[in-house]
Amino acid sequence: MSASTSTFSFFPYTSSHFPLGLWTSRRREAAVIAGFIILCDRSDRAVHAGQTGSDRDLRLAKFLLMRLVQVQGEDGRIFEDKRYYDDDDEVGSAGQTGRQAGQTAGTPPVRPVQEERSDRPGSSSSGTVDADRDGPPKTSTSTSTGTERGSTSDVTTPLHIQRRHPPEQIIGNIGERTTRSKVTTHDVCANSAFVASFESKDVSHALTDESWINAMHEELENFERNKVWTLVETKFGHNIIGTKWVFKNKQNEDGLIVRNKARLVAQGFTQVEGLDFDETFAPVARIEAIRHLLAFAASKGFKLYQMDVKSAFLNGFIQEEVYIKQPPGFENPDFPNHVFKLSKAFYGLKQAPRAWYDRLKNFLLAKGFTMGKFDKTLFVLKHGDNQLFVQIYVDDIIFGCSIHALVVDFAETMRREFEMSMMGELSYFLGLQIKQTPQGTFVHQTKYTKDLLRRFKMENCKPISTPIGSTAVLDPDEDGKAVDQKEYRSMIGSLLYLTASRPDIQFAVCLRARFQASPRASHRQAVKRIMRYLNHTLEFGIWYSTSSSICLSGYSDADFGGCRIDRKSTSGTCHFLGTSLIAWSSRKQSSVAQSTAESEYVAAASCCSQILWLLSTLKDYGLTFEKVHLFCDNTSAINIAKNPVQHSRTKHIDIRFHFLRDHVEKGDVELQFLDTNLQIADIFTKPLDSNRFAFLRGELGIIHPFGMV
Repeated sequence: MSASTSTFSFFPYTSSHFPLGLWTSRRREAAVIAGFIILCDRSDRAVHAGQTGSDRDLRLAKFLLMRLVQVQGEDGRIFEDKRYYDDDDEVGSAGQTGRQAGQTAGTPPVRPVQEERSDRPGSSSSGTVDADRDGPPKTSTSTSTGTERGSTSDVTTPLHIQRRHPPEQIIGNIGERTTRSKVTTHDVCANSAFVASFESKDVSHALTDESWINAMHEELENFERNKVWTLVETKFGHNIIGTKWVFKNKQNEDGLIVRNKARLVAQGFTQVEGLDFDETFAPVARIEAIRHLLAFAASKGFKLYQMDVKSAFLNGFIQEEVYIKQPPGFENPDFPNHVFKLSKAFYGLKQAPRAWYDRLKNFLLAKGFTMGKFDKTLFVLKHGDNQLFVQIYVDDIIFGCSIHALVVDFAETMRREFEMSMMGELSYFLGLQIKQTPQGTFVHQTKYTKDLLRRFKMENCKPISTPIGSTAVLDPDEDGKAVDQKEYRSMIGSLLYLTASRPDIQFAVCLRARFQASPRASHRQAVKRIMRYLNHTLEFGIWYSTSSSICLSGYSDADFGGCRIDRKSTSGTCHFLGTSLIAWSSRKQSSVAQSTAESEYVAAASCCSQILWLLSTLKDYGLTFEKVHLFCDNTSAINIAKNPVQHSRTKHIDIRFHFLRDHVEKGDVELQFLDTNLQIADIFTKPLDSNRFAFLRGELGIIHPFGMV
């Protein structure tokens, strides 16, 4: 068994019952318990059912306990008294009476603290109490004149105390500046000792922690640097918008906390339309557009990169006169009644996303980029026969080109104009984990899947090979036991987010989602089966191969009368760029079909509409297609589309579905018959047996990372 020291762990004081007091059978008042946490590799036994499956276990090393009490000096002033105990010394003295607080010769010097205190026990009205000693206190030759108070109710303890660490406890070179690209997993673990592990719910709590105070100062410095506001007097007739602090711990793709982020936002719900804002819409990239770019880059053999604009909304300009209140906890003491007049956009304002989009759009257009005709979040810079592609999603930007020099130039151009908080090879975007290799690109959501299973206590469930049984039938089950609607909807929503890279669960999730209004125990059990399947395919994802050709194709299928409640059919569609899956859907049709041909025709019309959108967006990549093949396994539906004949069995079909016939006549889409056994869209319409399901899953390009070739 091997072990390595990884980090400190700090816990805010929340209760009078803590390990030292329980061990010694004496009540103690503590502000912080600081301990070394070591990670021990467990290789002495196998993992059995019911265990987490991790090969590591946590052990608490010999720790140092610090006790902060308040003592009263001879002059009546209140002091802080810090005592450091070695656990062996404290345990050894559990039955002794000689080591009472305030009676030892080793009591360190004390310093005064503020006398103004909150009425609430355990809080400090002035914020953080900074214990800035560089290490454990040295032994004093004089005996402290203060005595520890005997009554625990008289002791006031701050909620959380940050202390600076002595140099010997710092990992690495203190003088060396570390960038994100150089940070290793071990460094991130060490960094967790210097960030708060909890997320504050209000500013009064955050002001008791130095980490959150630093985060708030960093946010306010961004406002000053970007010249966002000006302090002015309050005038009658102006709508003054409130502000609020929002606190969030930023995690990396491994789930480790790497940063405490404080965001000051405006309470936009108090804005008045026509007075404080006008236009608010700002386009964002569709998830299909992201997959377009991933598949296209993989087929062309170039890497994609990402960047994150720091405090992006603060770079946008607004036209309206907007006034906001001063930040809570940071009011100007000389002008407490003044307000800030905004000259730039502000998080929380209704027009902030549009202001930032306009700023970025105008900047890129000025640099020679052209905006996509249909996708307004795609910008292309042509350089001879080469093109630089830039896809934006609010403040997250993806870019890439076959010529690396253009990538470097664009990165420098953006860095000169905006402040960047992250830049590097694309690896984690909108919850998608992306691995780019010379053979292709692998997109998965393994981290999110693990978090999902852990959240619903399904991480140790028994795996299963399909998300839905081949003979499964779901109905309202009105006589069944009702379950928590909020929990059920949370499970469905979490699984729907996972379908961004897991189309193999699309139909199963959508089928369960139909019962959110009145979920029963049978429905929840069906949802848990999906999670059992996810536990079986934890690391699966979509594979985009570099050997894929550049051709667009679509597949459509329907399950006639599949819904047992209203007898409506389910349409299933999927679209490929070469062999790369870029779009899919599973949706119940809006009307009851009277025949199999009608349900298949409606599904083909839905597939055609998606093809037209793909054709339009792919033109911005310089890709044009004479005809797009749409594969259908029903000859009657194909004949309806090809022959404009009205008869009694088709005249009732809604006219909006007949646009398929129009585009078939124009030659944009070519309907082709496909054998049912080869119909890939079948996985989006009905339950399948394990062999059939595994075959179609492989045809979609959903593989285990070991299968990347």
